[in-house]
Amino acid sequence: MIKVARVSQSFREQQVLEDITFEVKQGEFLGIIGPNGSGKSTLLRLLSGIDPLDAGEVVLDGKQVASYSRKELARWLAVLQQDALPPVGFTVKEVVEMGRYPFQNWLGEDSVEAEGLIARIVEKLHLEPIINRTVERLSGGERQRVALGKVMAQQPRLLMLDEPTTFLDIGYQVQMMDYIKEWQQESNLTVVAVLHDLNLAAQYCTRIMVVHNGKLAGIGTPEEMITNELISAVYGTEPIVLQHPVNQAPQILLQPGH
Repeated sequence: MIKVARVSQSFREQQVLEDITFEVKQGEFLGIIGPNGSGKSTLLRLLSGIDPLDAGEVVLDGKQVASYSRKELARWLAVLQQDALPPVGFTVKEVVEMGRYPFQNWLGEDSVEAEGLIARIVEKLHLEPIINRTVERLSGGERQRVALGKVMAQQPRLLMLDEPTTFLDIGYQVQMMDYIKEWQQESNLTVVAVLHDLNLAAQYCTRIMVVHNGKLAGIGTPEEMITNELISAVYGTEPIVLQHPVNQAPQILLQPGH
């Protein structure tokens, strides 16, 4: 699905990424973690074709990312960012319907199945009570749920997430990740997610990639990446790593003063 080879990127003569190489298989849930400023979001922008590459190559579904048109890419790749909703004035239903833009003809017409798809998404994400509310009247959790509905309407095969839970409280964080994980498993969706919370990454991702100072510090299962040694080396703090009592995922406890 994704092949990244020797990717390097600079911004205003400052090296942001250096010699990054990895692959992501169809149906995988890859989490990208690392300190602030390590190059995570820059890497996601290169994978999604938003920014041009300085060096190296990114191949999506057997084709160089730069060779896709924006609309062609949007037919099977979706990106969910921290605050992805349009300006004020649009209703929840209108925002979800915007996800169908890549499939509309020049008259703005979509397939007859699209209406049923929108209805199923609204039901799945429990958006019925707010369906006619405008975006400026939504809470943070509601806004991210609507943004997720919009990208679900795109019916992508590849979903990229840029810290989708950063501004949410813990209840909405779990809810958002549960929705994404369920969607991924039901449709064999490939997910690449930049995540700030290491404990969430360990519970929801099948593999984790650690980026530090623009370089690949490691890639592997959560058990292989969430270790005292690696977290200490990358984040500069000495955590206590324990197994989750229910799903056995590695979880971090922080030590004040370390």
